[in-house]
Amino acid sequence: MARIHCLNNISKKGTDQLPEGYELVEELAQADGILVRSAQLHDTEFPKSLIAIARAGAGVNNIPLDRCAEEGIVVFNTPGANANAVKELVLCGMLLASRGIVAGAQWCRDNAGDENIAKSAEKAKKAFAGREIMGKKLGVIGLGAIGALVANAAIDLGMDVYGYDPFMSVDAAWRLSKDVHHVTNLDDICRECDYITIHVPAMDATKGMVGAAQIALMKADAVLLNFSRDTLVDSAALVAALDADKLGCYVTDFAIPAIMGAKNTIVLPHLGASTEEAEENCAVMAVQEIVDFIESGNITNSVNFPAVSLGARRPQGQRITVAHKNIPGVISGITDALADHGHNVANILSKSRGEYAYALIDIDDQIGDDALEKMSAREGVLRVRFL
Repeated sequence: MARIHCLNNISKKGTDQLPEGYELVEELAQADGILVRSAQLHDTEFPKSLIAIARAGAGVNNIPLDRCAEEGIVVFNTPGANANAVKELVLCGMLLASRGIVAGAQWCRDNAGDENIAKSAEKAKKAFAGREIMGKKLGVIGLGAIGALVANAAIDLGMDVYGYDPFMSVDAAWRLSKDVHHVTNLDDICRECDYITIHVPAMDATKGMVGAAQIALMKADAVLLNFSRDTLVDSAALVAALDADKLGCYVTDFAIPAIMGAKNTIVLPHLGASTEEAEENCAVMAVQEIVDFIESGNITNSVNFPAVSLGARRPQGQRITVAHKNIPGVISGITDALADHGHNVANILSKSRGEYAYALIDIDDQIGDDALEKMSAREGVLRVRFL
């Protein structure tokens, strides 16, 4: 029996995907796997039984990835599961920034007691005039699951779309409309586009990637949208540009003190993935990932170990999973030991990712439980499982 602990409210559509033999448990200490959304885990002590954490969402800054790796705990996320929800909110953000919708709606509320409000509105609406997005240039920074959807949708809305992503994958390239112009220099996006939207992960390399130099290149009436992470934009440089009327508008999904008093901002309370559909999609994907790992040892969409899959387990023999440090000799030592004890390796797949690596080994027969302790004790080995 596999025991799963939910640290947040996880959509029932996801937990209903747990197969027979799985149990949802109340206590973390009993868990083999964790399903989590936003709960902070950096100070959490994990039980020895825990082998996997699945984040029902894309961001994993609430999870101690390196510590999990050191404990042989594989951490998954669900990239793309909430992409459509975020895409729709980005499009909404562009429209909010282009038309006087927010201020106009507030005017109506403020003048609700005016018996002649319809007539008054005809005079007042000039203050809320805007511009159309059709024919305008949109720059998309980051062309992953969300960025590609935004770019394609903007093409359909008649925008002239420019994409910047030096690390674009082959899969992302296939998803992208042929009408998106590929740009190799971030400064060109900043200089040329009327709207600029950011869709890159938050990491050391991307922190403050839109800073004073990039903002200075932007048009005075440009709209900057950030629905990825607040740390991607230099807040001080942004506020200075907004207050000096050197940037048209900033639309963000992250309410932080540094920007709340700035001019021409539209700040939302992190609504990007806050739809019923997105929560369901993330929950289903997280459950599928964790079940495949528990039952077959396969890793898909991990953020601290490489992607490794040998498909379903064979009806005969046994599968061995090895999470280990990315140092020489770990897997060769294990396969040599298997051969010395008369076990034939039928299939093996091993990959590394930074400091850590993972291997799946199918053998033709069954191996004794005493071998588990011996393999686990080898230098560099973090965790071994026999399936």
